[in-house]
Amino acid sequence: MKAGIDANDVVVMLLQNHIIMDYHEQKGHELVLHVLFHLHSLTISDPVQNTYPAVVYEKFLLAVTKSLLDSFPASDKSFSKLLGEVPILPDSILRLLDDLCYSNVTDQHGKSIRDVERVTQGLGAVWSLILGRPQYRQDLLDIALKCAVHTQDEIRAKAIRLVANKLFQLSYISENIEQFATNMLQSVHRGVSDVEHLQYGSTEQRAEGEVGNGDQGSENPLEETSLMDPLIPGVGSQETSVSGSQISESGNSENNSTIQAHLVSQSSTTMSLPEVQRAISLYFALCTKKPNLLQLVFNIYGQSTKTVKQAKWAFHRHIPILIRALGSSYSELLHIISDPPQGSENLLALVLQILTQETTPSSELIATVKHLYETKLKDVSILIPMLSSLSKNEVLPIIPRLVGLPLDKFQMALARILQGSAHTGPALTPAEVLVAIHGIVPERDGVALKKACFISRHFVEQSIENTKSTFSFLQYTSKWLLSCCSMLPASTLSQPWLWIFLEHEITEACSACFEQRTVFTQQVLAKALSQMIDQTPLPLLFMRTVIQAIDAFPSLVDFVMEILSKLVRKQVWRLPKLWVGFLKCVSQTQPHSFNVLLQLPPPQLESAVGKHPNLKVALANFASQPSVKASLPRSILSILGLTNEMHAQQSHLSSSFHPSDTSSSVQGTTQT
Repeated sequence: MKAGIDANDVVVMLLQNHIIMDYHEQKGHELVLHVLFHLHSLTISDPVQNTYPAVVYEKFLLAVTKSLLDSFPASDKSFSKLLGEVPILPDSILRLLDDLCYSNVTDQHGKSIRDVERVTQGLGAVWSLILGRPQYRQDLLDIALKCAVHTQDEIRAKAIRLVANKLFQLSYISENIEQFATNMLQSVHRGVSDVEHLQYGSTEQRAEGEVGNGDQGSENPLEETSLMDPLIPGVGSQETSVSGSQISESGNSENNSTIQAHLVSQSSTTMSLPEVQRAISLYFALCTKKPNLLQLVFNIYGQSTKTVKQAKWAFHRHIPILIRALGSSYSELLHIISDPPQGSENLLALVLQILTQETTPSSELIATVKHLYETKLKDVSILIPMLSSLSKNEVLPIIPRLVGLPLDKFQMALARILQGSAHTGPALTPAEVLVAIHGIVPERDGVALKKACFISRHFVEQSIENTKSTFSFLQYTSKWLLSCCSMLPASTLSQPWLWIFLEHEITEACSACFEQRTVFTQQVLAKALSQMIDQTPLPLLFMRTVIQAIDAFPSLVDFVMEILSKLVRKQVWRLPKLWVGFLKCVSQTQPHSFNVLLQLPPPQLESAVGKHPNLKVALANFASQPSVKASLPRSILSILGLTNEMHAQQSHLSSSFHPSDTSSSVQGTTQT
């Protein structure tokens, strides 16, 4: 029997070579089909006794298909056409397809010789066979799904295009595709890879009849452009040749075993970032076809622990492309935005940023985000993407919370506020922003503190004492206060020690404004300061901003002197915090500030020159000018040490007239 098979192997080889030699010209395709159908008819006539024709059938078909791969370019359709018309597809043919699409093929030196064009050919055959051979659908789908999580980016990209753009549209396999993609996404939540090796059933276990053949598409689904292509980063362009003869039958089992062992080993180790990319790319591609799948993305993101950093990085990398692909399909997104899963806040913020990046948000989106902020998510950063579309009356109440954000987020918020929308313009002008920031009062705006807690003065004092860098401590603790406290009583909020921390947040916000010289110009600062000087009470950080303004724009010095004169009329010394800033400002702006200093009442002037000794000499020199000195009261001159000089001058003048006056007086007395 064996000798007979070997002899017929030679006949098969000769026939194969003859057919391939002139496959197109000599109607090789029809001849192959004739031989295969004859062998198949012999097999089914007596399947128990007639096993030999089945063996020859499989060997002949496998030899011809490999020869087609060897002899013709990847663009040739003979391979796919033959598999679509033969009576049955043995397991060896399915393994050949699997190797062609998925398995890593190497040369004798161990170098990968994977030809991406051959992968395209193989996946194209899978697509046409799924449509035309219902009997083998699941096995063929398994090949496509495996390729959709392939380690090689370009292969994975081609398979995802096929699965998402074509196969997912077929109702009879869409559920299987969705389940596979869902399992892969959920494996990310567990932090371990869940790729399973897909086994094939035997040909004998399949029904011989094929019903429900679908129409075979003539177009190549792998060559279509897709919005989801960028979801597979780092797509390579290496293209080498691979022939059918290099995919040996012995190699089939070895490759399958290798893949299975590799995937099993992955399940016991933490997933790396590339593995996460493999696992989630298909699901994100399906979301563009079925947007309600996006809900699970948010659920998984929210449930993923902080230790699964790779997962969140990968989600952040994929979500922008997905949201742009969905376009204005807000219905599913609005549902998610209205009630996001706990822990998904960062992902939600990214989604909102993308939705508002190049277009004005819809009224429905704005209303949904505002309602979320007001009812469930008390994190003001969620409103940042909407700020350019909010009105002045909507922005002003949340300024204190915006100031309490980390500096980078506050800068984003500031840019949005000043940007405004094309229809309404900026919500606030730069001057109004500065005025609003200075208008924050702890007793009134305790909303800038988020969670109720008790902060003892002793704790703060001890912490400052034990901290090497007081500034670093203030910077750290102020953020902690704003993230850990909420609605402290007014008696606590009014304490100076607590205001140290709140002041740091406000000064940081002011500094962020001053950094934008092209926006916050000297005209803007002058306008803002003019508005604030008329407020009652004065903003507690008013003087700090005045000093910043004069440092940034020295040409404002005359304007600042007017501001300081108004402060004197407002009796600024009655406001200890502002008085310290006032004295610092007049000290820094001398000699321009001398006229302002001389407007102070004597006690306050004496306090000023006492705290800033460098002022006294220069101010005295200025005041000693005759035109100035004549207008100053004796009490002011006394403080400046000018009364002694004045007394000496008067004595000198008196002495020049004293002898004659005395003589007259005496003579008068004598005469009397």
